[in-house]
This record gives sequence, structure tokens and C-alpha cells, in this order.
Amino acid sequence: MTQIKEECGIFGIFGDPEAVQKTYFGLHSLQHRGQESAGIASSNGEFIHCYTGMGHVSRVFRSGRGILERLNNPMAIGHVRYSTTGSTTPMNSQPFLSEYSRGQVAVAHNGNLINASLLRDEYEAYGHIFKSSNDTEIIVHLMAKPSHITKPDPLGHVLNHLQGSYSLLFLFPDRIEAARDPYGIRPLCLGKTKNGAYCVASETCAFDAIEADYIREIEPGEIVTLDAEGIHSRFFVTPGTVTPAHCIFEHVYFAKQSSIVFGENVHEVRKRCGRRLAQEHPVAADVVIPVPDSGTSAAIGYSLESGIPFDMGFVRSHYVGRTFISPSQALRDLEVKLKLTVVKEAVRGKRVIVIDDSVVRGTTTKGKIRSLRQAGAKEIHLRVACPPVRFPCFYGVDFPTREELLANQVPLSEISRALEADSVEYLSLEGLLSSVSLPADHYCTACWSGQYRIPVSTQVNKFSLERHQMQLFDETEL
Repeated sequence: MTQIKEECGIFGIFGDPEAVQKTYFGLHSLQHRGQESAGIASSNGEFIHCYTGMGHVSRVFRSGRGILERLNNPMAIGHVRYSTTGSTTPMNSQPFLSEYSRGQVAVAHNGNLINASLLRDEYEAYGHIFKSSNDTEIIVHLMAKPSHITKPDPLGHVLNHLQGSYSLLFLFPDRIEAARDPYGIRPLCLGKTKNGAYCVASETCAFDAIEADYIREIEPGEIVTLDAEGIHSRFFVTPGTVTPAHCIFEHVYFAKQSSIVFGENVHEVRKRCGRRLAQEHPVAADVVIPVPDSGTSAAIGYSLESGIPFDMGFVRSHYVGRTFISPSQALRDLEVKLKLTVVKEAVRGKRVIVIDDSVVRGTTTKGKIRSLRQAGAKEIHLRVACPPVRFPCFYGVDFPTREELLANQVPLSEISRALEADSVEYLSLEGLLSSVSLPADHYCTACWSGQYRIPVSTQVNKFSLERHQMQLFDETEL
């Protein structure tokens, strides 16, 4: 998939003399979740220091500049960003560091708040000044409201004002607070290092990078505090009152194959999707090839189920990165050509089954199929390891507008012609849900079914807050 963007990756660790260095490695392992900017905030117990920059983790914190050394403290949180609200600018990089009546706080956010515009309207009307155009800053303004500060649990009270998806890390001078929305839309997990320091991350692959042990998921609606006394847990909603709505696209595409997400390994889920895809849509062919990397596990499953040999028909350049990060379609198209090279010997003269994780606009998919034709493939049968994407996401995935989605533009019976393939078939929604272990109603399927678990009264996109600012400017000019 090259036409969508995922949310972000977050990592935090408390009570480790190498907390900043381990946060750096944790962010490296979460780089697939966001490549626009990166940042680390750390605390020595009294003051928070923060550094953010544009680009990959290795670029922002490149050696020789002494940034990590200056940040060195025993507690830290980090963030890799892809924008779901707010443009790609330095002011929107995270962690977002601010100061209010209770002191300093740095916030790292993975998700998307669907009531961000309404909250911002309200606070601007009372004179609040915002310095960014992302929805994370709104959380800090809620925390600073005097009537919120006096509540028995100020943070829990603030979180109950938020609607949408959020996995959050708050770094205070003396502690880290980790929180997950009541629906558990985005993943967040708890781990422990070999020297006894607790850590939190979007995916367990970050724990693997620092040789930490996975303990458990942070539950939907839960706040976990990491401080000098260990870990403490509390809920800001009554447990069991909300049915989870885990984003199943984490299994389809976003998460790393080695990670445990929503209680099960991503690679194994994708293999089961591939097996089910082979059962639902068999076709006579000579070879099964994946669109790497997210299509590889499903292709293995399809090959195992069908008995058709598996091969690598595309070679991926790891120097390009995930092409969904690019802000324009022209750049995405160019990056796909740089990213994927056809292995001609693997496809020439053969009937080829191509396994892709999903198809959104279809423009870059068509380019891949054309490249296989040019390499001499005899037949090309595209099999997609998820249902047709027909609806936008408002919970932290930057899908195109509904009008741009291929499955809305073209009838399914004509998609093969549009993509210039001999056949195109998708995994059914029932097949996808049968490939995961939790009950079907524990997953969000809105991008396929149009059934939004959290009602969206106003449809917004990533630039909604910026357009709001421009609207106010225009009205002032009048």
C-alpha cells in the first residue's frame, strides 16, 4: 500500500540511566509508523528538556551533534510522527512541551481527536492561544483549565473530554503517565527492561530493540503511571462498559510483523489472511509473489494454502522508506519506482499471483502491475489481503476522501481492467475477521463497512485546524 498514512509511534521509559539512548533505539524500531519528524523529551526529576526535528530518527539525532548526550536523563518519552492532524512542519513535531500552573509537561500522541475543532473553537473563544495546528496541543489546554485542575483525577477528567483515538504518553518532571482511549483503537503496551525499568511503546518490536520483556497491553480506558514507586494503574472509564474497537488495519498493514498487537503476533495473523484469501479466491498460477514488506506474510500464507511456490518478485529498497509518508501523489509514484524493483527472472513467462495488503487509490498498484508486464509476466492476478476500502478513517489513518477511493470510483467487476490485471479479488470482511482471535465486534471495520463506532458529526481531514485558522484570518480581514 502506498496511498495511505498511518498515525505515529510513541515510546517511554522510566528509571533507567540509559533512558534516552533506549528511547532512541525504541523510536528506530517504530520508524515504520512515522517518518515526518521525531523527538525525545527527558527529565532529571526537576526539569524537562526536549528536542524535535524533521525527518527520520537517525537524521534528527545524528551522531556528532551531542543531542542525546545533552538530553541524558533517567526518564524519557519519544515520538515519530506522521501527520493526521496538522501539516508537516517543525511546530507540529512531538513530544509537545508546554508549561502550565502545575509545571512542565511533554505529550506524545498516537491517534486522532475527532472533536479537536470543537474544543479549539471553545478555548480560542476564551482567549487561549495555540502555537501549532495539531490536535495534541488541545490536550494541554484542557489540562490547564482551572476547573479541571481541581478534580480528584485531573488527567482522567481531561481524557473524558476527548473523542476519537488516542494512545498518549505524558512526561511530567517526576513521572510518566500512559493512557489509552476507551475503545483501544490504537495499540499501546507495557514492558520491563533487564535492569527493572518499566517502558511503554506503540508496538512490542520496540521492546525487542532494547531487550525488554513484554508484560501486557495497556487496557482501553486505562492510565498507567510510571514513577519512583514502580507502576500504578487506574481507569478513567468503568472497565467493561465499552466494547473495544481495535483498528484491524494494524494487523493488515501498519504494525511490524514481529510485533504483538491486540494480543497476537502480526505475522501469524497476516499468514492466516493469506490462507483464507487462497480459499476464497484460488487461481491457476506458477508463482506467488508479495508486494513487500506488508504483503509478504499474507503471500506466504497464500502459497502454503494453495501449494503454489512462493518467490520474491519485487526487491525493496530500504533507503526509500514507506511511501505513504510522502505528501503528494507525484512523489508517492516516484518513490514506488525507486522502492520496488522487479526480479525479472522470477516472473518472466509465468502466471503470477501478486499479494498486496490493500488497494486504496490504485494508481501505484497499476504501476506495479505494468512493471510486471514489462518484465515478461504471462498473467497477473492480484489478490488483496483485506476487503475493498470504501470509506475514510477519522481515527488516525489518513485515507483519501471517499471520492478518491478506487472501490468507490469503479465497480468491483471492472477493477481488474482499471488496474490492467488479468483478475483482482479481495479478502472478504468475514474472512479477515476470521483471521484474528478476538470477537468480531472488538474491531473497527469502518473503512470497509462504513460503520463508525464513534459517531463523526463533522467530517474533518488533517488540515481542518489550519483551514479553521485561515477562515478566522479571512473574517478578520473583512
